[in-house]
Amino acid sequence: MPIKIPENLPAFDILDKEGVLVIKDSDAMHQDIRPLHIALLNLMPEKIKTETQIARVLGISPLQVEMTLIAPSHYVPKNTSREHMLDFYHPWDDVKDRKFDGLIITGAPIEKMPFAEVDYWDELVQIFDWSDSHVHGLFNLCWGAQAALHHFYGIPKYMLSEKRFGIYEHRVLDHTSLLMRGLNDTLAVPVSRHTENHRSDIEPFPELEILIESDIAGVCLVHDRKRHHVHMFNHMEYDSTTIGDEYRRDLEKGEPIPVPHHYYPDDDPSKAPINTWRSSAHLLFGNWLNSLYQTTPFDLKRIGAPETKIFIPGQQRSKPGHRIG
Repeated sequence: MPIKIPENLPAFDILDKEGVLVIKDSDAMHQDIRPLHIALLNLMPEKIKTETQIARVLGISPLQVEMTLIAPSHYVPKNTSREHMLDFYHPWDDVKDRKFDGLIITGAPIEKMPFAEVDYWDELVQIFDWSDSHVHGLFNLCWGAQAALHHFYGIPKYMLSEKRFGIYEHRVLDHTSLLMRGLNDTLAVPVSRHTENHRSDIEPFPELEILIESDIAGVCLVHDRKRHHVHMFNHMEYDSTTIGDEYRRDLEKGEPIPVPHHYYPDDDPSKAPINTWRSSAHLLFGNWLNSLYQTTPFDLKRIGAPETKIFIPGQQRSKPGHRIG
């Protein structure tokens, strides 16, 4: 099934040329199926790139997905045109009465700041709390994952001595989880961050399960079985060139930045990188969408009810009325 996004969103033409199935409003109306409603709270500065990356990994699913772009209501981004924000983004205040099958919250290049000093922190806290009653499943990326774990569990983040940057080998720790179905025992994961979370702070909470980890890069993905949250500290959604773009950007700024770990062949920046994580990214996001599909109510109004927040990795619920198609 295709992903439904606005026809004039820049990602539409990009994904269409790549062969990703995208669907127009007029065509979607003729399909006898309720799409999964996924909201994207995009906090990244280069919003068009991030919109495209997320739409790409969601669009690979056999399920029909309708993506709604949202932004903090009281924060004006500095790197995206006002016209783009007005044309495609909904302030959270305008959608907070709606319910969604899933919400993705991206990272943001503010991880060195204390959470409380972030301009939109108070509103993000409201969004986290709102998601308990208005969103069936939450997928937090990078700083968004750190922020969510800090808000819900008080788990701190720690500064690294230098930026952890490049492609790192990770291990899948529990293949029985529906989120891990089909993933290899080890997988390459793009990492780009100045901070980390420690296993020792996560382990005291029995509802938090570490599913992917690296000996070098640390904890990668945590599943909150109680709240139906996924916390991904890295960037499976990245394009082949994203790490390289960040590397050149930091070089141009004069910032101390190492050659990305295992990104360029022979660690030579003159050579084109080889994407070794694309299939894993598609599987992971596809598994997440499938977990939503198996457990979300058919009636969106029932999202947030206590019985709909139950999610057991590796098991699929089959209560009548929960299937979407």
